[in-house]
Amino acid sequence: MRSNEIEKHKSTLKLTDEQKEVLIGILLGDATLETQNGGRTYRMKIEHSAKQRAYAEHLYKLFSDWARTKPWERKVTLNNGKTYTNIVFSTLSHPSLRFYAQQFYQGRVKVVPRLIGRWLTPKAIAYWFMDDGSIKSKQSKGVIFNTHGFQKQEVGRLIQVLCGKFHLEAKFRKQKEGYQIYVSGKSYESFTKLVLPHILPEMMYKIPEPRRTQLPKM
Repeated sequence: MRSNEIEKHKSTLKLTDEQKEVLIGILLGDATLETQNGGRTYRMKIEHSAKQRAYAEHLYKLFSDWARTKPWERKVTLNNGKTYTNIVFSTLSHPSLRFYAQQFYQGRVKVVPRLIGRWLTPKAIAYWFMDDGSIKSKQSKGVIFNTHGFQKQEVGRLIQVLCGKFHLEAKFRKQKEGYQIYVSGKSYESFTKLVLPHILPEMMYKIPEPRRTQLPKM
């Protein structure tokens, strides 16, 4: 697509309500916003492991009208010499993404917006969880949000929203790298009711199995 065609296409772009919800969720997770012109416009970059290829391709479909490239493979070599494959794509740079960069970044550091409670929805939580969530253990119905990149105060802001707005039993979980959010198994039914309508089949491995009730012996 030639540059004048790209600019014409950009002028037609407008985030849908669904894209806005998903964007909030994945910016709390692994999605990043980048600028190459001092903050006038931003592009979003998505990168997930090959294990999550179906999820990355799903996000590409959701933002296909915004996408600059189709998903492609990037080889990542760690310090220990192991090589992994990630699935990557990015969007066109656009001024509509500037608002989200202003909310989610201080300089180059990602932060939790002060108004996150206003914007967080069940769908946004589901995408945040698919991005950065996991089961606590095979024996537990609790789940974890990996929020290590945020400051404790910011993690606390998210906990307040999960508890106050969505009535989940959530608390800090201290780790060497920072703080996670632990949503207790006591909130299993409430949590799954919120997120399951939006979880991809390929990402169901992140949802704990409901424990079977022991029947009394006859």
